[in-house]
Amino acid sequence: MSTAIHHPFDDAVHLAATGTGTFTGQTSPRYANMVGPFGGITAATLLQAITQHPQRLGEPLSLTVNYAAPIADGPFTIIATPTRTNRSTQHWNVTMTQGEVVNTTATAVFGVRRDSFGATEITPPPSAEARTIDPEPTPEGIAWMDNYEMRFTAGGLGALGSSTASDSTTTLWVRDNPPRLLDQLSLTALSDVFIPRIMVRLGRLVPAGTVSLSIYFHADAATIDKVGDEPILATARSQHFGTGFADQTAELWTGDGTLLATGHQLVYFKA
Repeated sequence: MSTAIHHPFDDAVHLAATGTGTFTGQTSPRYANMVGPFGGITAATLLQAITQHPQRLGEPLSLTVNYAAPIADGPFTIIATPTRTNRSTQHWNVTMTQGEVVNTTATAVFGVRRDSFGATEITPPPSAEARTIDPEPTPEGIAWMDNYEMRFTAGGLGALGSSTASDSTTTLWVRDNPPRLLDQLSLTALSDVFIPRIMVRLGRLVPAGTVSLSIYFHADAATIDKVGDEPILATARSQHFGTGFADQTAELWTGDGTLLATGHQLVYFKA
């Protein structure tokens, strides 16, 4: 197992507490997107604020992030507030601001997991083993993609610049680059690793961006820890495009077929 001792991901989600529930951070140029930072790193940073909060209960069960305005390069402030704590669940509101401007909001549910009936009613997408697939080069000018090793089996970046596809499915093996032990924060970022579905469907770059992202964590911390720095299998597709908006549904699996998380997005586009 090869894992970096000091990783750029940890720098990007680093927060300093300035009061109970108030944190400051700094955008990372390594995770820059075409406009502002990579949405996945923003989501992970908001989750980090709750994780570091002294009143946190349990583990993340769900996270919804609403990208209200572009995030400028530079410092930001996050305020994380527990709005309700029950016996086994805890509800949170989180805001990110720069100056007086709120650019991102989030809600989250944390909870104490317990033994119960368990079943997974979906199955992983068919795929060759990760080691049999070559990593795909990332496009120039999109810095955040350099932080991930991507091995596509469907809907890869090579599809851009080609003809219109019959559907928007992308499936790939993915992990941090350089390798990093998977945890709940990096799993959060990986849930947003897919390019907008409209680009895959049309086979070309178009203006697009995430409006809202929801992640549901199905695996506990112990299960996620077992993944180590091995790649996970991720797949996403849209269910509908129209009137300038599209959805995206995603699944993230371990190599042995354990469901780690699912995600849903609302994305705007111009095409």
